[in-house]
Amino acid sequence: MLFMDKYTLRAFGYAAIVTIGGFVFGLDAAVISGTLRYITLEFGLTDLQVGTVVSAPALGVLIALVITGAICDSIGRKKTLLLIAILYILSAVGSAWATSYEMLVGARFIGGLAFTSLSLASMYIGEIAPPAQRGKLVSMNQLMIVLGLTAAYFSNYWLVGLLESNTAWVIEYNLLQDIWRWMLGVEIIPAVIWALLLLLVPLSPRWLVAKGRYDEAKVSLAKLMPAEKIDDELAAIIESSQQEHQKPMKLTEQFQVMFEKRFRLAIMIGVIFAAVQPLTGVNPILFYAPMVFEQTGIGTNAAFAQTLIIGVVSFVFTALAIVLVDRLGRRPLVNFGLIASIVCLVLCVTAFKQASYTLTADDVVQIETTLDSDVAEQLQPLVGQTFDSDTGYKNALIAAIGQDSYKAHESELIQAAVSINAMLVLIGIVGFIAAFHVSIGPLMWVVFSEIVPTQIRGVAIPGFALISSVISYFMQKFFPWQLANFGAADIFTSYAVAGLIGLVLLYRYLPETKNKSIEEVERLLNPQTA
Repeated sequence: MLFMDKYTLRAFGYAAIVTIGGFVFGLDAAVISGTLRYITLEFGLTDLQVGTVVSAPALGVLIALVITGAICDSIGRKKTLLLIAILYILSAVGSAWATSYEMLVGARFIGGLAFTSLSLASMYIGEIAPPAQRGKLVSMNQLMIVLGLTAAYFSNYWLVGLLESNTAWVIEYNLLQDIWRWMLGVEIIPAVIWALLLLLVPLSPRWLVAKGRYDEAKVSLAKLMPAEKIDDELAAIIESSQQEHQKPMKLTEQFQVMFEKRFRLAIMIGVIFAAVQPLTGVNPILFYAPMVFEQTGIGTNAAFAQTLIIGVVSFVFTALAIVLVDRLGRRPLVNFGLIASIVCLVLCVTAFKQASYTLTADDVVQIETTLDSDVAEQLQPLVGQTFDSDTGYKNALIAAIGQDSYKAHESELIQAAVSINAMLVLIGIVGFIAAFHVSIGPLMWVVFSEIVPTQIRGVAIPGFALISSVISYFMQKFFPWQLANFGAADIFTSYAVAGLIGLVLLYRYLPETKNKSIEEVERLLNPQTA
């Protein structure tokens, strides 16, 4: 960047501002993971209600996917981004001050409406970035997402650490009772900063041209290039815009054409990728990370500490993917990532399959010193019994002490009884996160942009995004219920099986698209067009 001219540096600055939305997205998506235990007790939530809180943004984005494009074309990229920033602020404020389960779900849903900031940021950056820097600038969005995710884990860990500090201001502001509100309220700060900084970015010159506002387009271009280049660039944009609007294919026509034989392989690959990516379980693992780690009996604080590793690994391996994607190609990274994901998930399955749960008399005595004596007394019938599954042990606990007491002391009760190779689970989860972020995570969108022919992009890529979003929604919503009814071993088994199916299909059908034009990829997927 030391050798860039002021216009390129300015483009980097505008791109950096726009991608703060990706940071807020990552923060919003992951910060909920630290609140689950507290909101469950606050509002007396069932497993399905916990899943509804976590998945509410995923439901919101399904609606936003349908309407954002029209809003963006109507009022422009910049104003739509400002609207999205305001939605993030409203969501964070509503979540932090929620007085009921319904209000919390509603506030989280509003945040989901803002999740389309990701695709909109990429669109805006693509329209203002110098061609030579476009790839780097667009890729900043993905890095900012995982940076936000990492920040959420660090923020939650820091707040949980404050609970043990017993400092005067922690006691004065009753942080122990309201810690989940502080966790969710952290998002307000970057969301407000983003909204203010967005006022500094120019309107997209390409959108202005599309609206016939040529003088304003010149003003925007003046911020992005020397004066002597503006007229030529404006003429090129006008010519491109006129060609695009000469006879555009309607969405209904694209939908009909999409099912023609020549596009069949491209659509099949897109559907497979869109389904496999969420089915491997990345969102439940990321959004319920402390809950997952607590299943190994390491305790709440250690579980929060281990989420920090997930955050750092996510960031490092996403950056690595950006470096390697144009060097090694798409196929090697996808195949390696899926193989590594399967191996790591199998490690988790093995650890949970071999786990056993036994409460000893000493365990109950220890519980009596840390919890209330009534719970310890109710646990006496379970002393000496050994359970070979987490679901069997949990069901016995619920029968003995009741659902409410179990929810309040779940972490301590698992920690007291479980015998498991916790390190194997940690290695498996961290390895899976690394494999995901170096392969099928960021590469899914790269593949979509390369395998879909221009004629059907308006329908096919949003369709793939919809498939992925719907699956992600159900994966998030039902994870707590699945954990309670099927157990961790079966859940991780299902993730590994999904990864294996995806590996077989993508190894068979996914071509290498590195250094190939969209037209070359189309001929590769349909040789008859050659």
